[in-house]
Amino acid sequence: MKSVFKRPLLFFPLFFIVLQALTAQTSGGVSADGRSLLWEIKGKSLSKPSYLYGTIHLIGKSDFFITEATEKAFGETQRVAFEIDLEEMGDFSTLMPLLMQSFMKNDTTLSDLLLPEEYSAVKAHFGKLGLPMFLLDRIKPMFLTALDPRLWRPGEAEEETVSYEIEFLRMAQEADKPIDGLETAAFQMSMFDSIPYRVQARMLVDMVKGNPEEAGNQEFQQMVELYKNQDIEGMQGMLGADKEIAAFENLLLVNRNRKWIPIMEKMMSEKPTFFAVGAGHLGGPQGVVQLLRDSGYSLTPLK
Repeated sequence: MKSVFKRPLLFFPLFFIVLQALTAQTSGGVSADGRSLLWEIKGKSLSKPSYLYGTIHLIGKSDFFITEATEKAFGETQRVAFEIDLEEMGDFSTLMPLLMQSFMKNDTTLSDLLLPEEYSAVKAHFGKLGLPMFLLDRIKPMFLTALDPRLWRPGEAEEETVSYEIEFLRMAQEADKPIDGLETAAFQMSMFDSIPYRVQARMLVDMVKGNPEEAGNQEFQQMVELYKNQDIEGMQGMLGADKEIAAFENLLLVNRNRKWIPIMEKMMSEKPTFFAVGAGHLGGPQGVVQLLRDSGYSLTPLK
């Protein structure tokens, strides 16, 4: 269970974007081994190529990198598309309805989902963080899981973290490129309701009783190393090996990947687009790279 909290960093940005709203260079060229975070998209009457980039939503500053090939590809495109339109997240009128979606339905509370001793453990845990339970009791457990600061800096609590999405957003705004999204923030928030509250509560209890800094640090570092090595198939393998993730793979990955393809096709037909999505979406037979190839496009890994 320990690993489920690290892996959403590969594919689920609302774990950090809503919360944030509130409070090694290499030369360009074709990747010989097929390992890459950056993929050139050509074919099917596209007049100019578009590009697909796999992100990790938060990473230590010392591990953060953007290659020259990525900067070049970014500069050649005329639009940047994320999983969601990040500019909307700065709009208070958009943010407030999303925050309302963080509450469980039907007046469900954590005390309804947990044993008394489990509830006491959760209460004590968030009390140490200065968060009283009367503020948290109706919030969806997976959202509470994301509140734990240990999950974002395992083993390196003092290291500053960096977001690829926020960096690409800054670059797009500086270049005056239009921003778009492949799905709505409301849809991403709705996925909290697709995972049963009791399952979410079990994940929360396991997080509270465990020690993400120690138990998950080795696996988190493994994921970061795979990311730095641009091994999207290795990252996909980590996702598939996790029983908790596998149980909801269609919801979190496969169905979303399939829905994105026609949206990406439309965007690419209009203007060259730089797509930045979680790296967990790229690899595997149902990943975005293969689905685009199945749709008739030619994808080339670049480094």
